[in-house]
Amino acid sequence: MSMHAMVATGPARPLQWQELPLSQPGAGEVRLRVEACGVCHSDALLLGGRYPGLTYPRIPGHEVIGVIEALGAGVAGWEVGARVGVGWNSGCCGYCSRCRHGERFACENIHAPTGILRDGGYATHMLARASALARVPAELDPVEAAPLLCAGLTTFNALRHCGAGPGELVAIHGVGGLGHLGIQFAARMGLRTVAINRGTDKEPLARQLGAEDYIDSSATDPAAALRALGGAKAILATVTDAQAMQAVAGGLGPNGTLLVIGGVGALTVDSLDLLAKRAAVRGWYSGTAVDSEDTLRFSLEHAVASRNEIYPLEEAQAAFERMMSGRARFRVVLRVGAARAGG
Repeated sequence: MSMHAMVATGPARPLQWQELPLSQPGAGEVRLRVEACGVCHSDALLLGGRYPGLTYPRIPGHEVIGVIEALGAGVAGWEVGARVGVGWNSGCCGYCSRCRHGERFACENIHAPTGILRDGGYATHMLARASALARVPAELDPVEAAPLLCAGLTTFNALRHCGAGPGELVAIHGVGGLGHLGIQFAARMGLRTVAINRGTDKEPLARQLGAEDYIDSSATDPAAALRALGGAKAILATVTDAQAMQAVAGGLGPNGTLLVIGGVGALTVDSLDLLAKRAAVRGWYSGTAVDSEDTLRFSLEHAVASRNEIYPLEEAQAAFERMMSGRARFRVVLRVGAARAGG
């Protein structure tokens, strides 16, 4: 039997449609029949050759929804036919010091991000560690749910750990693929939600999604505007521009936190401002399988939804280019079930 996949054969090379042998799951693994896979900006780490330890060929994709069709040896608690999701985190050992202290995202023995150092979901089938699986509610459509496993997970998980309580001011910096979900999560959590973006074209949408206030960073100093509102308990920085992040950091209030989830490299922040406010800058890792389950359940219960552009699997290269262009509104998803059938 065979499967099909869009394969990265080297950095800066177009993805190739390939027919591959259908592998059997190893010990502790399952094989999924993939239904949908989101296209994420982090996929560029593989396709651009920008992640340590890369080897090719490799199948991208870490926002995967699928159905278990085979179990490997020693897999307990999962059954054939279960709908599951797999995100960036490809599992954990469960026994190292970090795992035993509840820090499974930083497992000492497993560091192979899905779709980066381990084959992902730009394919009709995929192998995954059982420790990476998240249960997906039956009510969620796989295409609609896929982006929740990275963009949704990262924003939801950061916000619920940001230290802000109901009614406290939280700013979502950027109204894009991450930010449009962050606004929804923040508003549904009862936070006083402020959206920050360049220009006013996304203001109506931001308010529709739940933002109470909107700051046009091209027309005003966003940090000053946040201070005028009382200062932010948290700023969720979803943009990929260091200067833009630096421009909002001064808008933190006392004990506020700038949560960085957009990768920008070096970031310069006024240390005196941080000292005076007892404020902090903190990076936030997306999450593990249980965090994905929490994200999916919260999204279902509170009607949080990703806005997606949908492509068939065999058009993954075009989908990736669309996402990288910045013109997608707002996430890009591969509908794998509509792809050409494997043998």
